[in-house]
Amino acid sequence: MARYLILAGLVLIVIGLLWGPLSRLGLGRLPGDIVIERGSLRLYIPVTSAIIVSVVLSALIALVRMLLGR
Repeated sequence: MARYLILAGLVLIVIGLLWGPLSRLGLGRLPGDIVIERGSLRLYIPVTSAIIVSVVLSALIALVRMLLGR
């Protein structure tokens, strides 16, 4: 369990360091992301961005598991 927590911490650190360059990729402003603005209300639903992030993370997890032999 400790290994997974350390790995999760390292992943969060890497994501934090890459946050600036990753924000330039346009995640959050893709076609399929829903933005509703009415008066002072702004509702944002990042459907497409969430799907892309999910696919990438799933591929990375599968790769790590394959490399670790589990």
